Amino acid sequence: MKNKILALFILLCTTCSVVAQNNNVVQPKIMVVPYVVEGVDIRQTIESDPNIRIVLSKIREAFDNRGFTTVDFESKLKSQTANNALSQTAQQDLKAMVIQGSGADIYVETEYIYDDSEAGSSVKVLMKACDVSTGNSFANKDAFSGLFRTNDVGRLAGAAVEKVADDFLVTLQYKFSDIVTNGRSIIVDFKVGENSSVTLNNEYNGEELADLLSDWMADHSFKNNYHIQGTTELEMIFDDVRIPLLDANGRNYNINQFDREIRQYLRTLGIQVSHTTKNNTLIITFK
Repeated sequence: MKNKILALFILLCTTCSVVAQNNNVVQPKIMVVPYVVEGVDIRQTIESDPNIRIVLSKIREAFDNRGFTTVDFESKLKSQTANNALSQTAQQDLKAMVIQGSGADIYVETEYIYDDSEAGSSVKVLMKACDVSTGNSFANKDAFSGLFRTNDVGRLAGAAVEKVADDFLVTLQYKFSDIVTNGRSIIVDFKVGENSSVTLNNEYNGEELADLLSDWMADHSFKNNYHIQGTTELEMIFDDVRIPLLDANGRNYNINQFDREIRQYLRTLGIQVSHTTKNNTLIITFK
């Protein structure tokens, strides 16, 4: 059994190393971003600690060396800042704005911990990979450099990342390939507003609204892949709806586009709604 597991791991590693040459495998674009405490200005964080930029660079270098395409977070941050007169609210959401507008498929949020002791210095690198479109978590990995007689954070971070990069990227490629094959998973929650005359039991063209929404999901979810968690007169929850990675024209497709299509359909029934999206959840509220 151990030999079979080892053989599978080697095969997956080989797949990742040659993925760019394999037309049957779609590689994700990856952006490495710094972890920032909520409410803290991300630009000040980066500018006040040059080691953050060094650690991000070391991780990008490890990914690039394994054939993956990476997106430079710092350059995207500068571009976003230069192109927008940012309000206080926008400044707080700047990291999310950069991630969403990056063109990346996966972002890897990164934090480093430097420790200096009599036994030697070390760096621990914490990496969390998430889907840009939905925020769904793909992988978490903690990497430890080991103890060295040096205070070079870049060298220590590089040593740490090299220990886990292959395994980490194998996981990311596997999760991303699953999205390509089976679609992204989102939640769609239909709610009746407080003063709304619309309920899920209302009939349109001789069919109850709940049945019409179920039929619409069957026609528009990726490969007819969806699941209804429950339905009442006032709420209908689809806890797993799959949407495609790309649209029919080969362009990136996300939850906001799916939201637009649902609202367009509801307008044909004469139903007005409000809507919100956050990460992988879409909430449609009947007015």
